Amino acid sequence: MAENEKVDQSISPCENSRNSNNHEFPESKEATDDEATGDGELGDQGGERTEPPYSIFTHREKATMILLVSFTAIISPLSGAVYLPALPSLARDLNVSTSLINLTVTTYLILQGVAPSFIGNFSDVYGRRPAYMICCIVYLAANIGLAVQNSYAALMTLRCLQSCGSSATIALSSGVVADMVTRAERGKYLGYAAMGVTLGPALGPVIGGLLDSYLGWRAIFWFLAILSGVLFLVLFIFLPETGRNVVGNGTVPPPWWNMSLLAYLKQRHQRRQGVEPEVETVKPSRKRPNPFASLKILAEKECGIILGFGSIMYGGYYMLLTTLSSELSSRFGFSPVIIGLCYLPLGVGSLSYRHTGGYLLDWNFRRHAKAAGIVITHNRQQDLSALPIEKMRLQISLPFVYMSSGVLVAYGWAIQTKSSLAGIEISLFLCGMFFSGALNGFNTLIVDTHVNMPATAVAANNLCRCLVGAGAAAIAAPLIDRLGMGWTGVLVAGIWVGASPLLWLIMVKGPGWREVEEKRQAERAAQVTTNVGDQTRG
Repeated sequence: MAENEKVDQSISPCENSRNSNNHEFPESKEATDDEATGDGELGDQGGERTEPPYSIFTHREKATMILLVSFTAIISPLSGAVYLPALPSLARDLNVSTSLINLTVTTYLILQGVAPSFIGNFSDVYGRRPAYMICCIVYLAANIGLAVQNSYAALMTLRCLQSCGSSATIALSSGVVADMVTRAERGKYLGYAAMGVTLGPALGPVIGGLLDSYLGWRAIFWFLAILSGVLFLVLFIFLPETGRNVVGNGTVPPPWWNMSLLAYLKQRHQRRQGVEPEVETVKPSRKRPNPFASLKILAEKECGIILGFGSIMYGGYYMLLTTLSSELSSRFGFSPVIIGLCYLPLGVGSLSYRHTGGYLLDWNFRRHAKAAGIVITHNRQQDLSALPIEKMRLQISLPFVYMSSGVLVAYGWAIQTKSSLAGIEISLFLCGMFFSGALNGFNTLIVDTHVNMPATAVAANNLCRCLVGAGAAAIAAPLIDRLGMGWTGVLVAGIWVGASPLLWLIMVKGPGWREVEEKRQAERAAQVTTNVGDQTRG
């Protein structure tokens, strides 16, 4: 890693592109450390031109951009969690019942699942930056409106608008990762991308409790408005376009209106240096944005099972944790601020995934590639036809599923038997770590198998999870009242374990299903090309 960072500091993306036009990468041996990041000098092999690097961005640039979009993605879960401590205050000030205020939470979750299907597919076609700009403007306007509104109807409408503006940032962050990172390194980098998403639910109750207690509920929305304004400026100035349909591996300049300020200055420097864009890396989409593209992904056998199983996990997890605040309040008499702090172990456990599950995913990828006799050249995309990608990802995710089930049972009984606060917090930490390990493995597999439309694939994932989560939140209270927290945990964990053979089935049947689906899509694309050619000649 030290050598890689040294290379990253000494060679710019402009030099990367210039090197790639004058040299080649050796195909017959494993890449050196310089080649591993795609930033060093390239070897020569008899004057034959090899494929260009997957991305011209250095490791440091990739990490910086991924952390930036990850922090931007925090606004979706943060907007949902920061709102919860203020529900009683809103009900009192707007003179409505608690059940009506809770309805705004349900509608937020529903639109949080639906909206990314529109923006995610739009970004796969036209690029990430336009999608980010749309999200930031809508979100900023919604928060300003929420801060000044005085009626329940306005609250409901603007919360829906707020959800539409914030929710797509999660899908966009995964799309940015897929634009720049090959499958061999994707587990680690998607761990970076998940950091903001996992911090949101942990920090939201703390921030919301503090603001509501000392400044009132309107301060929550002013805080979110200021945050979104700052993020908009940072993205506008620093984030370059990464969509491969627009810029390829980063050497092709986007239209002037789709450039960040830094990208504009970098392009002028490249032009003076005579750097030629590698236009062959651009994969222009012939399709128009289709808001129903996410539903097509759900219809695929492999992805439908993965998304369905992940949604069941998310729903059960969300259902049990919704009761934590009421348990802590009734048993320990904690204030909203202290209750918010009690959620922090959950966020810390989720953050630790990057150092456990993320690295295990990349290690398992290298292990299978070595067994198949495939040399991994970093910064070169790997061909899935020669790799058992389902086994690579699910062999790591399945143990996390079983560990999550065990910890969820422990958490349920810790609540029901009135265990000490330490026992509850430890189970929350482990639950966050194991649950993140399972779901991020599923997310990585979905992106791996839909590399040409990663944001759309993650939007499909988000659609399933949020809709199931909304339904789970609705039935959580009556189910727990009937069974108790302990037996509810046993029931949910039993459903997870009972459905897990479907993941084993994917490891066996998945490659065949994927091959059939790829042939079907290739035939459809060929038919479209033929029809377009006939119309042109006609």
